[in-house]
Amino acid sequence: MVLVEQAFIKNSAISISKFPKDLPEKVFTKVSEGIMVTDLQKRIVHVNPAFELVTGYDREEVLGLSPKVLQSGIHAQDFYHKMWEKMNTDGEWSGEIWNRRKNGEIYPEWLNITVITDDKGMVRNYCGIFSDLTDRKSSEDELKKMALTDSLTGASNRYDFTERMQQLIKTSKKYELSHALLFLDLDRFKQINDSLGHDMGDLLLMNVADRIKGLLKNKDILARYGGDEFVVALTAIKHPREAANMAEKIIEVLETPFQLAGEEIYISTSIGISLYPIDGMTLDDMLRKADKAMYFAKQNGRNQYCFYFEDLKTASKRLVLMEAELRKAIENRSFNMHYQPKVDISTQQVTGFESLIRWESEKLGVVSPAEFIPFAEETGLIISLSEAIIESVCRDFVELNSKNSLNVPISINISSLHFQQANFVASLKAIFEKMNCRPSFFELELTEHTIMENVAETTVKLHELRDLGFSIAVDDFGTGYSSLSYLSRFPIDQLKVDGSFVKEIVSIKENEFVVDAIINLAHSLRLTVVAEGVETTEQVELLEELGCDMIQGYIYSKAMAVEELPAFIEIWNIKQQERASI
Repeated sequence: MVLVEQAFIKNSAISISKFPKDLPEKVFTKVSEGIMVTDLQKRIVHVNPAFELVTGYDREEVLGLSPKVLQSGIHAQDFYHKMWEKMNTDGEWSGEIWNRRKNGEIYPEWLNITVITDDKGMVRNYCGIFSDLTDRKSSEDELKKMALTDSLTGASNRYDFTERMQQLIKTSKKYELSHALLFLDLDRFKQINDSLGHDMGDLLLMNVADRIKGLLKNKDILARYGGDEFVVALTAIKHPREAANMAEKIIEVLETPFQLAGEEIYISTSIGISLYPIDGMTLDDMLRKADKAMYFAKQNGRNQYCFYFEDLKTASKRLVLMEAELRKAIENRSFNMHYQPKVDISTQQVTGFESLIRWESEKLGVVSPAEFIPFAEETGLIISLSEAIIESVCRDFVELNSKNSLNVPISINISSLHFQQANFVASLKAIFEKMNCRPSFFELELTEHTIMENVAETTVKLHELRDLGFSIAVDDFGTGYSSLSYLSRFPIDQLKVDGSFVKEIVSIKENEFVVDAIINLAHSLRLTVVAEGVETTEQVELLEELGCDMIQGYIYSKAMAVEELPAFIEIWNIKQQERASI
C-alpha cells in the first residue's frame, strides 16, 4: 500500500478534473486495495477495479459524486470533522471507518487518505486507499441487513449472492478477471436430521458455515443456497489450482468431527467447481455446471471435488475418460513431479525435498491428486502409477545431480496398496537398479494408517527397505492410532506431523499440546520431526520453541518443478550466508 501511495505522490501532476495520463495504470488496476481519488471539491475523479469489487459501484456510477455516497450513517459528523481537521494539519489521515456497499451492506475498512500536491506544494487532489476488514469484525453479523443474510448461518442468502455475483461478473467483463464457483452439498445430511433432529441439524449447518468462512479471504463470497447446500465464489483467481486448493481445504476442515451438544458428529462434503469465463459468462451457467460437477462427485464416492468439463454428461463418460487419460499419462509419463523443500529449523539449511505429483490432462484439464489417486486405487492402476512416479523421481534425481551435484535426499510418498503388494520391496529394488540410483539418497513416506495395516508384514518390509539403504518416514502422524509398542520396533527415521495440527497450532492450545507430545515422543525414540503445512513465522517460532527439527510449507516455498531447484538452492544459500555475515 505504501508503494501505491508513493506512486501517486511521484506522479503528482494531477489536474482537478482529469486523472493523470502518466500514472502507472497497470499497477493501479492490479492492486488488491480499493483506491479512490477526488478533486479539491471532494468529487470522485477516479477509482480502481478493487474499489468496484469491494463497494459494488461501477466507476461510471460514482464519478463526479462525493465520497458521501459510501457513508454508512454509523459515524457522527464530528468524526468526519476531526478527520478533515487532521488532513488539513498533517496532510494525511488513517483509521478504521464503516462504509456501505451499493447493496446496502455495511462493512468496516481501514482507510488511508493522503493529500496530493504539485511541484509547488499546492494541494491538487486527495487519494484514499482502503482495505476491507469485514472478516476481522465479530460485529459483522449484527450489522448486516437481515434481508441480505441467511438467518441461520449468517452467510449471504440467495438474493444477496445473486446481486453480488452479477455485479462481479459485470465488472469482470471490463477487466478480464477470472473467478471460480464451488457448489457444496453435505453428504448424508438427511440422516443427521432424521436421527438427531432438526435442531441438531441447524446447529451443524451453523458450524459448517463458520469453518468455511475461516478459510476464505475478504473478497470471496459464501452463501447458503438452500437446505444443506452452500456456494463459494473465489474472486479474481489467477489459476484453477486456487479453486482445487480451496476445495481440498474445505473437505479437510469438514472432516474434523463436530462436537455439538454432547454429540460427536462426522460429516463430509461433495464439491463441484465451475470457472468464469471458461464454463460460462452468466451466473446461471456457472451454477448449473458447478451443480452438475458436484452431482458427479457425490455419485462417485462422495467427500471429493470435481471440475466441470464439456464431456461431463454422465458419470460413466467421466469414468471412462478418466481411466483412458490416466492410462495414457502413465504410459507416456505425461505428468510432472514437483518438489517442496524441507528446512532444518536450527541451521536453516535445506535438508531434502518431498516429491509431489501434478497432472494436467488435455481433455480433463488440471486434475487434483485427491481425485485421480483414489481413482487409480479403485481401478487397479495405482501400482503402475506408483512405479511410474518412482521412476520419474529417480530420473529427476539423476539429471539434477549430474548437472548440479546437489546430493539432497528426495522423499517419495508410497501408496498403501502398493506397499501391501507381496513383491513391493523386490519391485522397488529393481526400479532403483534400473535407474542407477542409490537408495541411501531417498526417503520413503508411508502414512500412519499404512504401517499399522499389518504390523508383522510391515515390520519385515521396513527392515528389508532399511537394509537396502532407504530412510523411512511416517507421514500424517497424529491422525491414526499407532501402538507405541509397535512404533518403537519399526526401523523408522522420521515422523511428519500432520498439517491439520500445524495449521492452528498458534491459535488452538490443544493443537500445540498434540504437536509437543509428538515431538517429545519422536525424540525419545531418537527420531527427527518434520512439521508440514507451515505458513507463518509465528508457527515457525512456536515449532522451534517446542523442539521441532524440520519445517516444510509455504513459509519457505511451494512445490517446484525440478528445473527450478538449482536456482532455489543457490539463492537460498546466498541468503543464509548474508544472514550469517550480519
